[in-house]
Amino acid sequence: MKSTIIQKFSPQEDYTPGAQERGDRGIDGGPSSNGLLVLDIGCGKGGDLGKWQKAPQPVELYVGLDPANISIEQARDRYHDMQRRGRGGGRGGRGGYGGRSQAPLFQGEFFTQDCFGESIASNPIVQEVGFDGSGGPSRGGRGFDVVSMMFCLHYSFESEEKARIMLRNVAGSLKKGGKLIGCIPNSDFLSKKVVEFNKKQAEAAKNGNEEVKDEGEVEEGEADDTASWGNDVYRVRFAGKTPADGIFRPPFGWKYNFFLHEAVEEVPEYVVPWEAFRAIAEDYNLEMQYHKTFDEVWETEKDDAVLGPLSEQMGVRERGGGPLLVSPEEMEAASFYSAFCFYKV
Repeated sequence: MKSTIIQKFSPQEDYTPGAQERGDRGIDGGPSSNGLLVLDIGCGKGGDLGKWQKAPQPVELYVGLDPANISIEQARDRYHDMQRRGRGGGRGGRGGYGGRSQAPLFQGEFFTQDCFGESIASNPIVQEVGFDGSGGPSRGGRGFDVVSMMFCLHYSFESEEKARIMLRNVAGSLKKGGKLIGCIPNSDFLSKKVVEFNKKQAEAAKNGNEEVKDEGEVEEGEADDTASWGNDVYRVRFAGKTPADGIFRPPFGWKYNFFLHEAVEEVPEYVVPWEAFRAIAEDYNLEMQYHKTFDEVWETEKDDAVLGPLSEQMGVRERGGGPLLVSPEEMEAASFYSAFCFYKV
């Protein structure tokens, strides 16, 4: 899914594959390669570096920010390993999707930074590219072409203050016409499950049954009125009572714990009510272009000439355009997420 969003939305509208240099100046002051300037907020251990190396429009500069220093160290190590292995050493190199040639490795910069608790305006590379704290057009330079937030934006919805700091950082970093792309938990899915749980709870209370069970296992010390559900692949457990109608208001601070079977422990996350987020994003000149659940993305992109073969290479689909090799439990877990793209207007 992350590859899909990068492939579909990272190229700029004025980009023509194979176009000659236009005389623009690059980030280092030399001639520009017409490459993308990418800011990856919440870059983690650098798991998306390879995806950006295979982006349709070559990346000139990749800046990774994450609040965890150990993650930044691992991301930097991964980047250096790509350098040592000569990833994309020449235009004729191997590794591009769909048999495409791969560009030389981009410039990579990595910084430990909390993008939800403080402004990133003082970051030296962000300053050099261009940042405007008002959310308007970048003043110091051309601004980033893309800000990527893969599976991290929802952590900012712990409070309105953090969400707005995050949006100021995103909007201030983007050039006019730049894009915010990413993946996020699907609030409609969360709302549906919360409504189902609260309905069962109300029916049980009406029947005089004090012990309310749900789809997930109720662990020792867990309140019976706390919404939880899941299967063998994933599990969700809210930290407190949830709205009976599934409408999360105010839209901040709705904490739940998420558990994935491959993970070591549960991770605290926060609901991002989609329409509320969309409205707040407009305050920062970010206009929604795309929003689809993962299963909707799959249905629309599974036969794409580039992305179809990628799904086969990753073992989630049978060769030759065959059926999806995903269990119902895995598909339910995937339905927990959606993908998005916003334009800076």
